[in-house]
Amino acid sequence: MYQYNAIDQAIVDARVAQFAEQMDRYLQGSLSDEQFAPLRLQNGLYLQRHAPMLRVAIPYGTLDSRQLRKLADIARRFDRGYGHFTTRQNIQFNWLDMAEVPEVLGELAKVQMHAIQTSGACIRNTTTDPLAGAVADEAMDPRVVCELIRQWSTLHPEFASLPRKFKIAVTATDTDRAAIEVHDIGIRLKRHAVHGVAFDLWVGGGLGRTPVIGRRLLADLPVAELRNWLTAALRVYNLAGRRDNKYKARIKILVNAMGLQAFREQVTHRYLSDHDPALRIQARELDDLAACFSRPLEPRLDVPLPAAPEFQRWFGQNTRPHRVSGYRVVFLSLKRPGTAPGDVTATQMEAVAALAEKFSLSEIRTTHDQNLVLPHVDCSDLESLWRALAAQDLAHPNINLISDSIACPGIDFCSLANAPSLSLAEALHETFADLEEQMAIGPLEVKISGCMNACGHHHIGHIGILGVEKKGEPWYQLTIGGRDQNGVVLGERLGPAVPHDAVLPLIRRVVDRYLAERQQGEIFVDYVARCGIKSLKEVSYATH
Repeated sequence: MYQYNAIDQAIVDARVAQFAEQMDRYLQGSLSDEQFAPLRLQNGLYLQRHAPMLRVAIPYGTLDSRQLRKLADIARRFDRGYGHFTTRQNIQFNWLDMAEVPEVLGELAKVQMHAIQTSGACIRNTTTDPLAGAVADEAMDPRVVCELIRQWSTLHPEFASLPRKFKIAVTATDTDRAAIEVHDIGIRLKRHAVHGVAFDLWVGGGLGRTPVIGRRLLADLPVAELRNWLTAALRVYNLAGRRDNKYKARIKILVNAMGLQAFREQVTHRYLSDHDPALRIQARELDDLAACFSRPLEPRLDVPLPAAPEFQRWFGQNTRPHRVSGYRVVFLSLKRPGTAPGDVTATQMEAVAALAEKFSLSEIRTTHDQNLVLPHVDCSDLESLWRALAAQDLAHPNINLISDSIACPGIDFCSLANAPSLSLAEALHETFADLEEQMAIGPLEVKISGCMNACGHHHIGHIGILGVEKKGEPWYQLTIGGRDQNGVVLGERLGPAVPHDAVLPLIRRVVDRYLAERQQGEIFVDYVARCGIKSLKEVSYATH
């Protein structure tokens, strides 16, 4: 994986020292809350419902064992013994002491980590496929492009104060595991007869209170011109995006107001008039970065796998094919009864770090679904790994099943939320406790958000749950039929909002109808697309 050079380390160290001085001034009373707010947010520090929260960047979701051990150390020394992995592939610490945050940032800097640009109206952490570098059908490892974007965008003076936050996602396969169509900018890398590697540029996607599916702005652009095209698009947005209303300030609103063709013309004009040869990506630059991510693996002969049903269930549900024969990609489920989605204890983080060193070339990935991945596991080691994960309660075989829900922290932590989210994730485990039933149901993504900001991505869940306020009480609006891959689809509203205790009975009625009516091999979201929402609406609210 990429290692900081002297410039990277100097930037991070300088930011730590700068923020330590700012924190001292704030605690001594020479900076007001209003003056301090933009300074703390530039360093990923939020004031949540109960305590300060620090969001730590995990660039494109890639960690090494040393870094994960440091996160465990921070969780144990400065927090309450755990961290929370998010849908942006980052990690959050929810119970920090304000005065200790500069020390935490200093600890992160020791292992080439930081919290820069994890908040604020800037270019946020670029996300990508959690299977990057481990699948056979990539045009190239998308993390190479993500690292180029990280270097270009970090503390970029022109784009440090955009109209609103800005999110970029990159994919390099036909299967879009990065959901590029619901990002401000999406990049699809592909092989090209002329350019070698080219990219399509998508623009104007996003969720939140105004969910919009992005549209393809330009196609077949040479990857060498990526930074120039990104600069052009960001300049158009920075100059024309609204700053008078934060709810209408995202690029999706600007693209809709201008029209896609007019926006395309302005971006193209900027690209031609402002083109900077220094931003052109040289072949050597790509090669040098690709070498950072290269994992040379020798193909292995097939080995017999244990026949034990428990192992076979885990193998079938939680592992995926690798680009090199004899290896598997292994998912570690962070969704299990009694634990909030995405939460991992310090002890578990230390265990995963050790297992990554032993079984996965010291590499760990974080996912958009709040799970972890060990991307390079020799098949001969799978049984040993499975037993070690089971000992840490990390071998729950439910990846992509109904209990593998994602959820924002909701009202339990977030001051913006209208309703609890985590209790609904727990209720899913209770309602669908039988793993055999979950496997019979098949792939079914449940995504839960505590408010319209949609941090739980409810719009693109097969079943989406949105917390709303109704007469001072938390209620929930359900959507059905959303997708986040292979052509994003926004879910349709199922019906009127319901109280907390009615949510899971409603979901149970929907799932039961699907089980009764599905065709051979039909998964839930395809059943919804075939049958439409009307019949499901009727059965869902039959007792209300």
